[in-house]
Amino acid sequence: MAAMDRIGLDRIEAAAKLVGPAVRRTPLIAARVLAERTGVEVRLKCENLQRTGSFKPRGAYNRIANLPETERGRGVVAASAGNHAQGVAWAASTLGIDSTVFMPIGASLPKLAATRAYGATVHQAGETVDQSLVAAEEFAEQTGATLIHPFDHPDIVAGQATVGLELLEQMPDVQTVIVPTGGGGLLAGVAVALEHLAPHVRVVGVQAARAAAWPASLAAGAPVALGGMSTMADGIAVGRPGDVPFAHVADRVSRIVTVDEDAISRAMLLCMERAKLIVEPAGAAAVAAMMTYPPAELDITGPVCAILSGGNVDPLLLTRLIGHGLGAAGRYLVLRVTISDRPGSLGRLLAEIGGTGASVFEITHSRAGAWLAVDEAEVSLTLETRGPTHRDEVIDALTGTGYAVRVQD
Repeated sequence: MAAMDRIGLDRIEAAAKLVGPAVRRTPLIAARVLAERTGVEVRLKCENLQRTGSFKPRGAYNRIANLPETERGRGVVAASAGNHAQGVAWAASTLGIDSTVFMPIGASLPKLAATRAYGATVHQAGETVDQSLVAAEEFAEQTGATLIHPFDHPDIVAGQATVGLELLEQMPDVQTVIVPTGGGGLLAGVAVALEHLAPHVRVVGVQAARAAAWPASLAAGAPVALGGMSTMADGIAVGRPGDVPFAHVADRVSRIVTVDEDAISRAMLLCMERAKLIVEPAGAAAVAAMMTYPPAELDITGPVCAILSGGNVDPLLLTRLIGHGLGAAGRYLVLRVTISDRPGSLGRLLAEIGGTGASVFEITHSRAGAWLAVDEAEVSLTLETRGPTHRDEVIDALTGTGYAVRVQD
């Protein structure tokens, strides 16, 4: 990367002066449950409580505020699955500039509605953010609007770097920072801020395993596009790292790890139950990494700061994810149990389950099924358990009593 493209401390400090009065200084809270699991002090940087519900307004505001008057008059355009869309819409509206946003066809309805409410004209195009970005680029060429890229511009990275400045002020003893990662704007911003002010601090990026473009890109020495993606973490589902973030990440980030969908849903559940925070799938990636990898495997030392990058989650998706998270955490147990089709059989089964301390969440009784004998019935049960150990105890109790039990994933 050319020296002029390098993001210096002066650029970050200038961004902080512009962005600071407009955005919230988000809280840093202790995560005792993660400290107990890992043996190191952990704090959460709550960008899910930022304006518009994510860190994105920092970069968007810095980029738009730096536009010359001639460009401001032509408006701005962006592409996003939701968080950057809202950040651009809010920033442009705050600065009195027209904004147009292209979002994927499958973008969540609450994010669409919020983006419009912040003042943007919204169009849906393409199945992914990358396809929406193509439409946004075409719009920019046709209208003269300035494209506000989600992550691939020095002003965007400098704006996101203000997260790093804040957490250093709030947690001067931090030794490791863990950052959810898509295109790399936030990761690069935090990394470059720490490079200038606290070069001893390790920075770890986290990607969804089903949308992990960074490991292959770093191995190749240049951004490499993925063939496809499929993850609930739409906020970090980016098929190709940005050119501007890439060099900063390659030079400064200690490691990038991936987390699976179960880990993400468990992390969301933990944030809700123990930290009382609503966090979207992408925003929970750093917590998911701490729940997946032991500190030694991540090669981290405490105190650790895990960034919660966003909290914009569709309520319907949240309902499903809570169930998925409970199942992944061993708190839900779905069984099919064959019983005798005689009076009292179902009652005896339920009494057996009650004796284990499990709660029946849902039950279905059926006599249909080619695999059942004439005098048999099948009971489908969803049980709430206290965790993996209790889950195994329930299964053992039922099989030990002679029931034919099939565990459903």
